[in-house]
Amino acid sequence: MTDRATLLARAREMRLNPTEPEKRLWRHLSASQLSGHKFRRQSVIDYYIVDFFCPLKKLIVEVDGDTHDVEADYKRDDRLRHKGYRTVRFGNLDVMGNMEGVLLALVDTLEKTPDRWVGRQASTTPNPSSEEEGL
Repeated sequence: MTDRATLLARAREMRLNPTEPEKRLWRHLSASQLSGHKFRRQSVIDYYIVDFFCPLKKLIVEVDGDTHDVEADYKRDDRLRHKGYRTVRFGNLDVMGNMEGVLLALVDTLEKTPDRWVGRQASTTPNPSSEEEGL
């Protein structure tokens, strides 16, 4: 198992060198552009690094390339689901060729997912650092 400091350093490195699909999706998720929801990128949750994370909804968004191990992804998603997280996955091709469809699917998922903190708006959610999120 990788220690937390190593994961945080790796996440920081990944934020500095995103894949092209991650860059393109981040342009739509940053600065609360998607229906006012705050997202973080390359966040550490438990002992995993997730591509994007909406704290208010406890929603993880993954952008999968050709190298993803479907079985390992399923196990990870299942472990996180037991801790209250929900994961949605999009392929690189979807992000690159159908951004509108990806964004519509995300908005639909966000609207159907209950807020993590009852009675708060997206702009007033607690903002722990990505280092604190998985604790």
